Amino acid sequence: MLEHGGALRAAAVRYRIPLGDWLDLSTGIHPQGWPVPPVPAVVWQRLPEPEDGLEAAAAAYYGTPQVLPVAGSQAVIQALPLLRERCRVGVLHPSYAEHAHAWQRAGHHVEALTVEMLEAAVDRLDVLVLVHPNNPTGLRFVSGTLLNWRERLAMRAGWLVVDEAFMDATPADSLSGYAGLPGLVVLRSLGKFFGLAGARAGFVLTESTLRERLRDALGPWTVSGPARWAAIQALSDRRWQEGMRSELLRSGQRLAELLKRQRLPVAGGTALFQWVPLPEADFWQDALARRGILVRRFTGPPGLRFGLPGIESAWRRLELALAGIRAERLTIR
Repeated sequence: MLEHGGALRAAAVRYRIPLGDWLDLSTGIHPQGWPVPPVPAVVWQRLPEPEDGLEAAAAAYYGTPQVLPVAGSQAVIQALPLLRERCRVGVLHPSYAEHAHAWQRAGHHVEALTVEMLEAAVDRLDVLVLVHPNNPTGLRFVSGTLLNWRERLAMRAGWLVVDEAFMDATPADSLSGYAGLPGLVVLRSLGKFFGLAGARAGFVLTESTLRERLRDALGPWTVSGPARWAAIQALSDRRWQEGMRSELLRSGQRLAELLKRQRLPVAGGTALFQWVPLPEADFWQDALARRGILVRRFTGPPGLRFGLPGIESAWRRLELALAGIRAERLTIR
């Protein structure tokens, strides 16, 4: 299995710091997510039912009826490669590694592409996979460019797969409203913006034929009853969503400014994380972990992704830790 953020228990054992003493900035999950109310007992006692209103709530939230509930984006990431014969797949690099891993494991020819290579590569690919905004760099694409690539791929029965796990804070940039177009596959998740990662609930937005193929491949009851219930409430809570979007955008900017004050080379990000390319990423990750702060390290290229600290004491703790590490390095030199 690939490395992911959120491996807090392993870090607690490795660094001998109690689990409750950590500040986990490794996941990009909203640290103060949607407040889940008590789940009615009957929801635990019955099998999940497709007529419970989840599809309608998702259609209203995403602006399209072309929705299929799934067990988080990961379920679709693993299933999609199994629905095509071996083909040529381009995946943006660096990006969320599970995409390339899933297509390679299914026997497809996978090509890692930098952003500069994408335009020229589209016409030789059968599938193009992008994360938008990108994880970990925060890179964004113009919607017109993505739709043009979708059209060129669809002319050869190809797919444009767009993972929008971090899109909720800026919904105007989403392709969800175009989900009925041939060859377009949009992945959405409740894990990041809503902070409901543990529910393992998400959606694939795509045209009906591919939705039915995915439904058959994934089988019944892909999302648990309690997760479906919580998703309906969260997707319907427009007041919380609107207030949180503006708050998260301010928090993302605040995090970028904090990191820059500590002379870290912020190179992009979203409302939920900031990306810092660093040749000495190993050193910084370890130094922060020794202070009970977990961040996500990437190796190709080397860098760190910082999630939002959340409460005020956590913001202060991060800044003091970074300042302390930098001061120690200057003393050693």
